[in-house]
Amino acid sequence: MAQVLEFKLPDLGEGLTEAEIVRWLVQVGDVVAVDQPVVEVETAKAMVEVPCPYGGVVTARYGEEGTELPVGSPLLTVAVGAPASGALASGPLAPGSGDESKDEGSGNVLVGYGTQA
Repeated sequence: MAQVLEFKLPDLGEGLTEAEIVRWLVQVGDVVAVDQPVVEVETAKAMVEVPCPYGGVVTARYGEEGTELPVGSPLLTVAVGAPASGALASGPLAPGSGDESKDEGSGNVLVGYGTQA
């Protein structure tokens, strides 16, 4: 059974408290890989692509382009560990398609998310 994980807007550094969604790079239903950029946001200091720390299927997006979100607000949810089915099963990034014994994290550190061992 799939576990749905919520990915929140991470602290992008230097005391920034919010970011504006400039462009979504994924749609609901898309398969994402660990560390794949999912949204482009603009802060008071820079425009950045935010990578998702989970691999799986995007189940929801929060906020439309042009919306400002505070740090810690949900960006999207991802179903991880679901058995691959239908069109998703044929894609190279289908979750659960290998002999994975556990969900894998990115290894990269997003402030507030850490990394898995």
